[in-house]
Amino acid sequence: MSFVSDLRVVLEGRDFRRLFGTRLVSQFSDGIFQFAVAGFAFFSPEESTSAVEIAAGLAVLLLPYSILGPFVGVFIDRWSRRQILVIAPLVRGALLLLVAAALVADAPDAVFYATALAVLGVNRFFLAALGASLPHVVPADRLMVANAVTPTSGTVATFLGVGAGYLLRLVFGADHLGTAVLLVTSGLVFGLSALIARTMGRQLLGPAHDPDRPQTREAVRRVLGDLAGGARHLVQHRSAAAAMGAMAAHRFMYGMCTAMLVLLSRYYFADSAEDALNAATIVVATSGVGYFLAILVTPWATERFGIERWVPAMLATAGVLTFALCAPFQQWGFAVAGFVLGITGQSIKICADTSVQRDIGDAYLGRAFSIYDMLFNGTYVLAAALAAALLPADGKSMVVLGLITAGYLGGAVLYRVVTPARAPEPLPSSPS
Repeated sequence: MSFVSDLRVVLEGRDFRRLFGTRLVSQFSDGIFQFAVAGFAFFSPEESTSAVEIAAGLAVLLLPYSILGPFVGVFIDRWSRRQILVIAPLVRGALLLLVAAALVADAPDAVFYATALAVLGVNRFFLAALGASLPHVVPADRLMVANAVTPTSGTVATFLGVGAGYLLRLVFGADHLGTAVLLVTSGLVFGLSALIARTMGRQLLGPAHDPDRPQTREAVRRVLGDLAGGARHLVQHRSAAAAMGAMAAHRFMYGMCTAMLVLLSRYYFADSAEDALNAATIVVATSGVGYFLAILVTPWATERFGIERWVPAMLATAGVLTFALCAPFQQWGFAVAGFVLGITGQSIKICADTSVQRDIGDAYLGRAFSIYDMLFNGTYVLAAALAAALLPADGKSMVVLGLITAGYLGGAVLYRVVTPARAPEPLPSSPS
């Protein structure tokens, strides 16, 4: 089925529409917030930006997802999920008002980053509650379709939120006051998601009472042991493990590309922070186009060639074209490379999602995706840290660009060596 057809099917359910609306509004707010943080950390005219500061900024954006991810399920399975969807936006809104006030009062940057980390920590619980609630609002025979269309639609909303943040920055300015306005707007929009969630019944989203469920403290202690068991199970399923490794390889190289792009945009391509932001925004836009095209192309390509051929083809394409486009260090080349990495990276992720869902037993699936999330975000942050050690002040480095290309090509070769051959087969749907 096509994405539009899938979405039309699941939107027939009233409770699904309410949960879906909660997701769209919250992720639109996320886009505004992420743009505000990125603008403050990387493109503020009042601040200088170094590779180390880029790594710190990316850590703020992503580490809560890597560190908290495996543990949030313990609480999501014990607290009312509907109440999480109602209360979390209010907590987040209060934190955003606090960080906005700190910016206006010219508080130290550490206050901004600490509060931003708290905001993202709250958001991790919110997103996990959304995912765990989905089976309660769609029939079992439509769950695969719902799992395919909701994250994709949420990402669309995030891109739209980034665009809204960009327009608001043009209106209110790029200084601390303008950033504070973005943060307050994000908090108010996120509060609307609480109003939508409140229209659902308190018990609708679970969790169901389970007298045999371990106590919270014991469940937290078990998390690390469960992750180790999940890792051992993954190692025994080479196709899924290799696909996850391919995704991690892409995210690592993509993280290095991001750090390079920010520095180049700020100190090589542009003469001002505002021009630098415009240069980086163009790359984000072309990446978004590639992302959406991957959703259309990947199901057809994997049915024709198989995941085991398509993944290394995408890794090799990313490596070769990124070097060819970026080696001249022209702004247009990085814009086109953004499109290439958007389509290849999202295609690799779709294949990795499908490989894990296809090959990993249901008893291990939650743990497998916890490891997946840690790799997805953790490798990105590690890459930015490595780039901080290697990149010069203006970001122009053939050495780093060569490492990115070598990493993609090496990942393609390693994937083919590790992965057993398999006949082509269609994807079950279009995951994001």
